[in-house]
Amino acid sequence: MSTIREVANLANVSVATVSRVLNNDTKYKMTEETRSRVWKAVTDLNYTAKSPAKAPSGENKTYSGNESVKIGCILSVTKNKYNDPYFMSILSGVEEQLQRGGYELTFIKTGAELEDKKTLYSTFSTPVSGLILMESLNAETYQFIRNQVPNIVGIDTQWEDIDNVGYDHYRVANMAVQHLIEKGHKKIGYIGGSGMSGNIKSSQRYRGYYSSLHAAGLPVNIDWIIDCAWDENLCMQKVSELCQQKDSPTAFFVASDLMAMAALSSLYNLGIAVPDKVAVIGLSNIEISKYSNPPLTTIEIPTKEIGMVAVDLLLARINGYQLLPRKVILPTNLILRNST
Repeated sequence: MSTIREVANLANVSVATVSRVLNNDTKYKMTEETRSRVWKAVTDLNYTAKSPAKAPSGENKTYSGNESVKIGCILSVTKNKYNDPYFMSILSGVEEQLQRGGYELTFIKTGAELEDKKTLYSTFSTPVSGLILMESLNAETYQFIRNQVPNIVGIDTQWEDIDNVGYDHYRVANMAVQHLIEKGHKKIGYIGGSGMSGNIKSSQRYRGYYSSLHAAGLPVNIDWIIDCAWDENLCMQKVSELCQQKDSPTAFFVASDLMAMAALSSLYNLGIAVPDKVAVIGLSNIEISKYSNPPLTTIEIPTKEIGMVAVDLLLARINGYQLLPRKVILPTNLILRNST
């Protein structure tokens, strides 16, 4: 394990300076460049301050719902911390299953919050028994956390060295596009977000959309692909711009119910009848989707169950399960409503 002296040497500062940075001591003036060097050294060396608390004795200790087990969660959100019904439903499943076992979440952070090195360090400066990870994170942040936390379960993350729970993104896209094709649509657009990759075409949902159209001999028009960055206002704007063009889709597969409802709102503002002129199918079946106008056809993702299964996997790891990482794919279901 790295020492504070090694951090100081790597950052080319004194041990006292490292201590001041870690404790957010503002009594002494310090440049941001110096602070950045210290945090980079902390991250590079995976330094963790020693905790005064004594670790549980016994190598094969089994935890059982007590304060020695510290479990955290990293949420994936785009704007405010608690604004996405999809991830909130997963979180409710996590909390419910933990409570059943006599546990509770010690902290909840977002991926964006952990980009700040001080927040990252302070969050993991004391031992964390397990973590539910809903955000893939960048490689540097993930590796730092991976070195600090012995047990991590991901929700549809890209990391293959931990257990993951989720759904088949490629298959749901195929299911959605196939439904639109069966309804007679030949001009089908796609609405989604590029995420951390910065390339919307790298997502499995886009690939499922593309391959389904290709297999059916239908065109994939690049102008019908909308990257809305998971922002409702941007989605409405781009749908409005596209649907006022001479050549526009007669149907959309939208990779999020929230974005699908934003698309419905934009179409309503343009006076475009749904589904008579343009059909819309969403993804996730959040509670509010059945109350949209018209009610949204969507693919149901068992979000609450995803959270519950993730907790089961995490507690198994905490209690000594050591076999290879598992990937659990839960079933999905097409929900037919009036928007198609």
